[in-house]
Amino acid sequence: MHHRLKQQLDFLLEIDRLKEVMRQSYICRGLRKENSSEHSWHLAVMALVLAEHANQAIDITRVVKMALVHDLVEIDAGDTFCYDDAGNAGKACRETVAADHIFGLLPEDQRREFRGLWEEFEARATPEARFAAALDRLMPLMHNYYSNGKTWREHGVPAAKVLERNRHIEEGSARLWAVAESLIEDAIAKGWLKK
Repeated sequence: MHHRLKQQLDFLLEIDRLKEVMRQSYICRGLRKENSSEHSWHLAVMALVLAEHANQAIDITRVVKMALVHDLVEIDAGDTFCYDDAGNAGKACRETVAADHIFGLLPEDQRREFRGLWEEFEARATPEARFAAALDRLMPLMHNYYSNGKTWREHGVPAAKVLERNRHIEEGSARLWAVAESLIEDAIAKGWLKK
């Protein structure tokens, strides 16, 4: 088998493991928790559907690529619950080591591209990254809201933490931030989030 093809197939087999990484977010009906591959797929579709609401003109293909690769590092690093302060303390280091391994399986040109997309997403320094990151925050917020605050209630997450965590949605889309704020306010009113 050609060396490049073997590297690509090895990578594709490795990322199948993303389906085994369980997140804290329940799917909208609250029946079960989602896995990280479902999350990435949903973000990619969100990007296609909601692109018109980005604050700035964006390259939608780049956003979709970021959505699909941004959590591949969780194969090795695991999914860190966003409201877990202790778990988040070492997250960047764990994910960098994971990125070296996961993207290192690819041929050099694809390694550079995928690693670059991941780093761009993490830095939120481009309009595409800010929009992708906004979606990455909005979907779990929607999952929480439409499952009657299930994850928030299970972990006793206060409203202030939810606002702080999700505030940068506005950097990618002011319209989507308005939606997020209204969901948070309603969740507080319904008692799913404590003031």
